[in-house]
Amino acid sequence: MVEAKDRALIVQSDLTVLLDERAADGQAARELLQRVAEMTKRTGDVHTYRITPVTLWNALSAGGDAASVLEGLKRHSRYDLPLQASASIRLWAGRYGKLQLSEDAGRLLVTGDEAVMEQLALHSSLSACRKEKLHSSMWELYPENRGEFKQELARLGYPVLDHAGYRSGESLPVRLLTDRGNRAGFALRDYQQEAVDRFLQNGSVQGGSGVVVLPCGTGKTVVGIASLTQLGTETLVLTSSVTSAQQWKNELLDKTTLTAEQIGLYCGAYKQVRPVTISTYTLLTHRSSKSGDFAHMKLFSERDWGLIVYDEVHLLPAPVFRMTAKLQATRRLGLTATLVREDGCAEDVYSLIGPKLYDMEWKKAEAGAYISIVNCTEIRVGLHDSHRSEYANSGARGKLRIAAENKNKLPVVRKLLGRHDGKPTLIIGQYLEQLYAIAKELDAPLLTGEVPQEERAILYDSFRNGEIGVLVVSKVANLAVDLPDAAVAIQVSGSFGSRQEEAQRIGRLLRPKSGGNEAWFYTVVTEGTKETEFAWKRQLFMMEQGYMYEQDTMKALPDESENMRRERGECSC
Repeated sequence: MVEAKDRALIVQSDLTVLLDERAADGQAARELLQRVAEMTKRTGDVHTYRITPVTLWNALSAGGDAASVLEGLKRHSRYDLPLQASASIRLWAGRYGKLQLSEDAGRLLVTGDEAVMEQLALHSSLSACRKEKLHSSMWELYPENRGEFKQELARLGYPVLDHAGYRSGESLPVRLLTDRGNRAGFALRDYQQEAVDRFLQNGSVQGGSGVVVLPCGTGKTVVGIASLTQLGTETLVLTSSVTSAQQWKNELLDKTTLTAEQIGLYCGAYKQVRPVTISTYTLLTHRSSKSGDFAHMKLFSERDWGLIVYDEVHLLPAPVFRMTAKLQATRRLGLTATLVREDGCAEDVYSLIGPKLYDMEWKKAEAGAYISIVNCTEIRVGLHDSHRSEYANSGARGKLRIAAENKNKLPVVRKLLGRHDGKPTLIIGQYLEQLYAIAKELDAPLLTGEVPQEERAILYDSFRNGEIGVLVVSKVANLAVDLPDAAVAIQVSGSFGSRQEEAQRIGRLLRPKSGGNEAWFYTVVTEGTKETEFAWKRQLFMMEQGYMYEQDTMKALPDESENMRRERGECSC
């Protein structure tokens, strides 16, 4: 038993929780916080977490309760739990499950404790959803307001359990290819099967909405495919890119009895609506002007979908959220590696898609050899002399971009390429001008959003085949790009403090590797600038998953032009 003074947690009254990872129970305390909180900051060996209604409700939906959460916090806390913190946890947990949606003879009903229902009646934001007050503990709702009602309740701090059921959708005979003649059949891994079972809840009326969180490379797509085949219903799949859509189609053809004629791509040059249709968020949210209609939103009603799969659900744009609010009678499965939202819309994911049903820790996947072992390193370089005057006279946003495009990063990139000579490497960045310059200096191909899909496919294939050893990529490669042989990634710039982008870029390295199953991720930042602060924020999700960023002692080389002149013997220094 760890003595109180040596325990890892300090819980504050506002449910900010400090974790001292040096403590003897640091690992166990971190595992507890991963279930019930989110990391917000790190300072040296002390990490800051925050328990919110959404993080607590997600923990409860996975089978926990207030007593076990409080007991865990007390067991690892250095001091007594503040009364206000304990009271908040009991209040939020006490509201979980007190409201339930159900369906009776075509009527949508909400039932709850009389005192709770009386409190909710005071909120005018709910009145438009209520059709009739049947008695003190039951209202009838307008069916079309099912999503809006759930969304507003979550914002008010009252999560509702949706047991109103789902329509079956148009039947689609399909099965997994578990028997391939002379070849070994395809089989779900244990954790994939568990994720599917939790989503469907053994066919119960509650099963059919929620989010599955799995590390990149562990087969989130397979979970979606297995759910589709088990339900046997026509399905709409929404993805982050045309490349991802094509990968979904390939996986469906490889792992199910579906034919090419049954799978439609509704993206890019294709507008095919078939029993299984795959589209992109970008296309669905496209409109000719800011005030124009989202013409492609009609896809949601083109067929009698029995399941909608939201791939990379953490990216869900506001217009798709609004449409999803109207689709609560359709089963919804969200898939992601990083259920974090930088815009504060986590409540919308919870209320409209469903709670977090399954979450595998990245280190657990690593221990099972489902993903590679990734070594994370931060390298800081000084600001190039030529940037200093402009930096000093720029505003905050300008300073950040100058730091991101620091010329002193290129010599470090060259040195890292020499360190990992022969290993397939991605150089990833945010700013096109910077990437064009790096690609030119390294004589490496560049992949950006301007590259047509056909050319992208050729570049990806060449990288996979080993014909290309170094590929420079913009943020188009952040998501759903299958580059299993990538062993090194060098990040030269990113989207401010985006935790999910950091995790997704590291995800490009996670496919298991032959040999030592090891990969390396480097993030190069400019010392003494705002970029270092954003780097800390970007690393929070990975830190929460148990990854440590080493500080490399590598010194920046002289600026590249001088270095090249030296090599040619043209420098007089």
